[in-house]
Amino acid sequence: MSMRRSRLLAIAFSVVALGIAAGVIHWLFATQAPVGQKTAAGKARQSAASGVPVITQVVGVEDFPIRRRTIGILESPATVIIRSRIDSQVLEQHVTDGEIVKKDALLFTLDDREIKATIARDEATIAKDQAALTQADAALHRTQELISKNVAPQQQLEQTTAAFKAAQQTVEADQAVLQADQLRLGYAELKAPITGRIGAIRVAPGNLVSANDPAGLVTLTQMQPLRVGFTLPERDLAALRAAATRKPAATVRVYTAGDPAPLSSGTLDFVDSSVDSSSGTIAAKATFPNEHFKLWPGQYVDVEIDLATRPNTVTVPTVAIQSGQNGPYLFVAKPDQIVEMRKIELAGAESNRMAIASGLTSGERIVVQGQLRLHQGARWQEAEPVAGANQVGANAKNEAAATGQTFKP
Repeated sequence: MSMRRSRLLAIAFSVVALGIAAGVIHWLFATQAPVGQKTAAGKARQSAASGVPVITQVVGVEDFPIRRRTIGILESPATVIIRSRIDSQVLEQHVTDGEIVKKDALLFTLDDREIKATIARDEATIAKDQAALTQADAALHRTQELISKNVAPQQQLEQTTAAFKAAQQTVEADQAVLQADQLRLGYAELKAPITGRIGAIRVAPGNLVSANDPAGLVTLTQMQPLRVGFTLPERDLAALRAAATRKPAATVRVYTAGDPAPLSSGTLDFVDSSVDSSSGTIAAKATFPNEHFKLWPGQYVDVEIDLATRPNTVTVPTVAIQSGQNGPYLFVAKPDQIVEMRKIELAGAESNRMAIASGLTSGERIVVQGQLRLHQGARWQEAEPVAGANQVGANAKNEAAATGQTFKP
């Protein structure tokens, strides 16, 4: 029994010794930690006490443009299919594919020898009938002299008068036939009815052409000016009509996909007379000079139109706007270093700016970078801008990417 009691006492002393050793080791490590080292919790408490570093901006007012963007298609005001008006053969081709031609420029020359022969025959017929008319006129004058002397009967006068009128009408009919054939002779030269660009030529010298062939010889398309057709929602009808009637008319710009620079600028000059009930849209058109042929008929483009201007509007950078369950909001940096979550109502967007309809006034300071660490009532302090970052939007995107959140400009 004494031996068992001795073993129990030895075990108890060992446990007590191990506990004392662990306490000493913990004390040694705690006392040997560097003075400047702080825990994450300590850093968080210090950051909360001094304020979250953010970048702020004072809100201003400006005349905010009201613009709409949609998809449109470029179209030519005039497209002409050049067709022959006679059955003939192509003798000469005076243009090439893709050539720009002026109005009345000669495009093709057709074989006109048959028409010229017909005109010569018409002229001979006129000469013959003109001789018959001269003879009938002389007979009429002789009969009139005889009637004046009571030598010839009245019936003879009536007959010679009728013969003269018939000969006269025959000559006029011959002249009409000659004019028609001379007109057909002009059809042997195909000229450009408008100034435009030649398309793909479908014939070559030597080909036979038929009168009014549906395919035609070539298509001529007017390139200057061009028009763009587009549609806007019915809710924009009043603004669209006002934009079309004001002087000067509303400016319309067209863009290609992915290019921020506009291809060309034109003016709104047409609003359709009715709203399309099936789609709830109104059609409109704008005209572009197209001096440098940057625009092409049939091309799809992005269309931007200046409908109106909203004067003295509070505007903020787009990156300052946050989305919540109750709608858009932003953080207002108050002078007491406390932030306020302020619900706002948006009036429109333009590039990297947003127009505020209500909820914010000019002169207030808002947070434009660093919102991800803020909440209602949090303290804030002005942070130094990131070196080399000239745009608030770029900084906000980087911050969102670092935290795994989605950035919506």
